[in-house]
Amino acid sequence: MQPLRRLWHYAEAHRGRLLRAIMFSILNKAFDIVPPVLIGLAVDIVVNREGAWLSRFGFATARSQLIVLAAITFIIWGLESLFEYLQALAWRNLAQTIQHELRLDAYSHMQHLEMAYFEDQPTGNLLAILNDDVNQLERFLDMGANEVIAVVTTVILIGGMFFVIAPTIAWVAFVPMPIIIWGSFRFQRLMEPRYATVRARAGAISSLLANNLGGISTIKSFTAEDREIERVAAESDEYRLANRDAIALSSAFSPLIRVAILVGFTATLVWGGILTLDDRLAVGAYSTMVFLTQRLLWPLTRLGQTFDQYQRAMASTNRILDVTDTPPEIVSGDGILERDSVQGTIEFDEVSFAYRTGYPVLHSLDLILKPGATTAFVGATGSGKTTLVKLLLRLYDVSEGSIRIDGHDIRSLELHHLRQAMAVVGQDVFLFHGSVRDNIAYGRPGATDAEIRRAAEVAEAHAFISDLPEGYDTIVGERGQKLSGGQRQRLSIARAVLVDPPILILDEATSSVDNETEAAIQRSLARLVVDRSTIVIAHRLSTIRHADAIHVMDAGRVIESGTHDELIADGSSYAALWRVQTGEAV
Repeated sequence: MQPLRRLWHYAEAHRGRLLRAIMFSILNKAFDIVPPVLIGLAVDIVVNREGAWLSRFGFATARSQLIVLAAITFIIWGLESLFEYLQALAWRNLAQTIQHELRLDAYSHMQHLEMAYFEDQPTGNLLAILNDDVNQLERFLDMGANEVIAVVTTVILIGGMFFVIAPTIAWVAFVPMPIIIWGSFRFQRLMEPRYATVRARAGAISSLLANNLGGISTIKSFTAEDREIERVAAESDEYRLANRDAIALSSAFSPLIRVAILVGFTATLVWGGILTLDDRLAVGAYSTMVFLTQRLLWPLTRLGQTFDQYQRAMASTNRILDVTDTPPEIVSGDGILERDSVQGTIEFDEVSFAYRTGYPVLHSLDLILKPGATTAFVGATGSGKTTLVKLLLRLYDVSEGSIRIDGHDIRSLELHHLRQAMAVVGQDVFLFHGSVRDNIAYGRPGATDAEIRRAAEVAEAHAFISDLPEGYDTIVGERGQKLSGGQRQRLSIARAVLVDPPILILDEATSSVDNETEAAIQRSLARLVVDRSTIVIAHRLSTIRHADAIHVMDAGRVIESGTHDELIADGSSYAALWRVQTGEAV
């Protein structure tokens, strides 16, 4: 579907406002092209005096005709100014509304897409769509749309006036029109792929910049500043070259159109002049024709800029609507899971899963996690432990089998209710740029200060928060970069404490902290896991030795299950790993 048609369908709710804006543009241009006619009438009065055209309406003297003409001029200019204001107001407000809604719709739709979509799309490219592409469309609606309407209105109205005033030479002014129209559409077809490339390159450089700024500490640590500058320079040069190809074509449009316009203008000037000298055309009509020819043809020189802006906007429109038209693969069910009634029985029934077809991560997994119990998963990296959590949260859907909570297939539940029943404390803690208070209360924005403080105390975070410059109002920085890893981890635990979920997931929650911090976190977690179903993923076996059940995973399968003592007594993989971590193995 053409991008303009896609945009028309998208803006269905604003078609009334759009039609009003179009009407204001037409009226503005209609009154804008009247002054050449007034000039022709003035010349007619001066040359023919009492025999001028206005005398037909009862104005016998030339002076009275000039006074009437002056009054008409004031009215025309006043109306032209009024509709210029109205069309600018209408188009600019419409542009702002559509860009606001389009950005919001695109962002909202992105948030409902599955994780696999974000793994395939660079963050910078998505940012470019939400910012640059939306702004590009807004700029066209702000100015370019009115320009297109003005040109069409000019051609129709002036063409009609030509055939009324001097039908014998009207055709002369229109001689270049087929060339101009053909050139405009040809130009549009040639520009479309060029601007699609430009927008793609813009997304690529935005992605690289976002990635580099996010990894600035790594760049500095490896003294890779110069290498990254070279990468940015290379990507930026690709963007520059893509724009250069588009500019080379768009810059040639106006000069070529001017040549065609020159033919039409000079033909009208000469042929109309000859007819006037032969007394076959009135002087006033000739003056009007000359001025109107200029008004007819000269705006066409701006078609190059207008089409340039249009093609940029349509390339951006396609990118934006491609996002909003992407169907989510994870579709919410309609079942209600009442948070307060969740017991926490979790069943993995013959669950198989692959991120990519042909590369399975889990194989026919059969497990039942008892309610209120702490269940741990251990195993080598890549054995499928974290994948279980992603499937439980429905960040991905199982390839085969099913996952049930309290007997409900999670695919039948509303995603909102499903995920509200769980809280995740992971090793890679994400904090938002904002205050400590805001980050703790992220899962419960309406929590009171007392509740937030209580959650921080349970997480053993209150002491260090009180030592911060502004306490709970301290800004943590982007991703919490102003805090240490252990401090971020404790804020993550406080966030989970405040949510008070029936199901708690701990994914390597202490893997990246020192021993003292780990001990503090373990004390917090010991209080947190009471009376709730808890899933623990760990490499450090000391953190899970008191779990009610431990499952050892390898290559997507559970190869051992039992309590810590049972697995040690069994003497298999878990026991060997325990000996390595405790220093007993040689």
